[in-house]
Amino acid sequence: QWFKDAKLGIFIHWGIYAVNGIDESWSFFNGYISHEDYLKQTNGFTAKNYNPEAWVDLIKKSGAKYSVITSKHHDGFALWDTNDGVFNAAKSSVAKRDVLTPFVDALRKKNLKVGIYYSLPDWSYEDYTHFTSKTKRYNAAEDPQRWNKFLNYYQGQLKEISTKYNPDLYWFDGDWEHNSEEWQAPKVRQMLLDKNPNAILNSRLRDQGDYATPEQGMPITRPENKYWELCMTMNDSWGYQMNDHEYKTTDQIIGIFADVIGNGGNLLLDIGPKGDGTIPKEQVEILEGLGEWTSKHKEAIYGTISGIPKEHFYGPTTLSKDKKTLYLFLKGNPNGEIVIRGLKNKINRI
Repeated sequence: QWFKDAKLGIFIHWGIYAVNGIDESWSFFNGYISHEDYLKQTNGFTAKNYNPEAWVDLIKKSGAKYSVITSKHHDGFALWDTNDGVFNAAKSSVAKRDVLTPFVDALRKKNLKVGIYYSLPDWSYEDYTHFTSKTKRYNAAEDPQRWNKFLNYYQGQLKEISTKYNPDLYWFDGDWEHNSEEWQAPKVRQMLLDKNPNAILNSRLRDQGDYATPEQGMPITRPENKYWELCMTMNDSWGYQMNDHEYKTTDQIIGIFADVIGNGGNLLLDIGPKGDGTIPKEQVEILEGLGEWTSKHKEAIYGTISGIPKEHFYGPTTLSKDKKTLYLFLKGNPNGEIVIRGLKNKINRI
């Protein structure tokens, strides 16, 4: 229920890819850069201006009720000091510290829900099947012993996350490389729910998820899932890229957000901090602008349900839970007439 009522979350893609401002993990997977050069970015991941409390204040200001952070992307670089493997912020980067724990603590302090993103594949891990788009180390079915080694590693990390952070939400990614049986998806779901029966899982643990996760594009028709969330970037990149200035305007983002909640979904809006931990000023401005709007119109946003069908009103709408108040979201310059078709209810006031 909290997820359904929350409406807005902030996604954070933070990792060594922010140092050179290149595609997170995909840059070496697709051969744009060598794996060796990709890993050199650990020398620039300083987190020296990282202020988790300031991050959380900004997230709260935007009107978001939860945040999801990349604890580990497909490149295998973990933000916390994990006991499974050494490729992490504390042991392998110049930051020399766990940068995940203070952020989770700051979220909890401000009563925001904690979401942890975790990549199932780990392309840097020597016992994982895939390495790059052209190189595969082995097939899971042909070398079960080696595959088991990887399963123990990734499930060990997840166990750590569940014990250490007890997230409200798990955001999986990369499940396309293996089937449910190979990932042992049902077992993983059970393990996480044994620790916290109220935890929510997104749809990217093969067949074991609780809600749909369309990406970047607003679905044309309302998703059939009762629960769904659109994840979207502010510009064209998930992680920080200094050359990407293709930012949407705050108004555009508000328009997309209205479409999403009008269709009963949540928006998970992404930011990509720099390697030193600062958030680019364009992203700060968008979150602050969004926050001005959400605080002004909170009764039409939080805890509402999806509104009336498009045929009745050309624009997004939401309904209060008691279905006695209908909210219309007017795009552009709302000075003309407003048309609602086929409304049978007796109108009390407008």
